[in-house]
Formats: sequence, structure tokens, C-alpha cells
Amino acid sequence: MRLSRPTVHPVQAPPTQAHAQGNADAAPFGVRMKNPQGVPGTLGGLGLRLAQASFAAASLATMASTRVFPSVSAFRYLIAAAILQCLWSLAVASVDIYALLVKRTLRNLKAACLFSVGDGITGSLTLSAACASAGVTCLIGSDVEMCEGNPCARFMAAVAMAFLSWFALAPSFLFNFGFMASRLARH
Repeated sequence: MRLSRPTVHPVQAPPTQAHAQGNADAAPFGVRMKNPQGVPGTLGGLGLRLAQASFAAASLATMASTRVFPSVSAFRYLIAAAILQCLWSLAVASVDIYALLVKRTLRNLKAACLFSVGDGITGSLTLSAACASAGVTCLIGSDVEMCEGNPCARFMAAVAMAFLSWFALAPSFLFNFGFMASRLARH
């Protein structure tokens, strides 16, 4: 007795609507889109890195201009974190400049892992140093009211610049971490 068996015949997929209408600018399905601004190797990424470095340098210069910072450990910690943030951001900015000059993309797994880990470490240090220094600044300014002998305005400015440096770092970290996580999920 012969029974019929189902068979599968390959069928060519119909063209997408954009290509059927003659729109050559639309990317076909499955093709990676252009690099979004803010990722390493783009002008947006370079702008974020330069903002991070300049805010960290401003925080460093403002805090170092006070005579009191060596006596407070939170302020010394802010100086160290700002130096590290400035060096890291300038190093990655130079890589971004090189990538822009040679028109290469930095969207590979190794680069994303390196940038993500570096951004995570420097971001954690910068945020914790800014929070610790803000606590000491509030203690000096509001609680014990010792601003007469201390440059509280400079302390506040340095802390604000450290927070702004971290706010400029957060998008870079999120772009790199998201790309790294999506690439690791495929493997």
C-alpha cells in the first residue's frame, strides 16, 4: 500500500516592499545597520570621550587648586578617579580618532569587551568618588558650617564636574555593554 508523503519544496522569498518599489536606500533584512552615533569609532563616540576627559580634567583642576584637598581622603580619591577617567577617555578618544581617519569600525567583540570593562571600572570609580566627595562637601557646608575657612564653592564645582564626567560616560558604557551582550548572546 502506497501512502502519500508530505514533501517540502523550496520557494524563493518574495522581495521586500522597499526593493519592490525600487527604494535602493533601504537595507535588506539581515544587513547590519550603520553605526549609531555614540559607539566607538563615530563622531558621537569621540564627542562623548572628549566630554568625559574635559569634565574629569576640570574636576581635577578645580579640586587640586584648593589647599585643603590633601587632608580629606574623599577629595584625594576624587583626584585619583579624575586622573584615571581623564587618561582612559583620552586613550579611547585617540583610538576613535584613528578609526575615523582610516574609516574603520570598532564594532567587534574584543573591542566591545575592552571598552565595556574599561568604562565600567572608570565609571564606578568616578561615580563613587563623586558621591563620597559630595557627602564631605555637604558635611562641611551644611552640617558643621565650616565654609568660612574652606573653599566650598570649589568643592561643589569639582564634584559637579565629576558627576558630569560620569553622565558623559554612561552612554558610552551602555552602547558598548549592549553591543557586547548582543554579540555574546549570538554565540
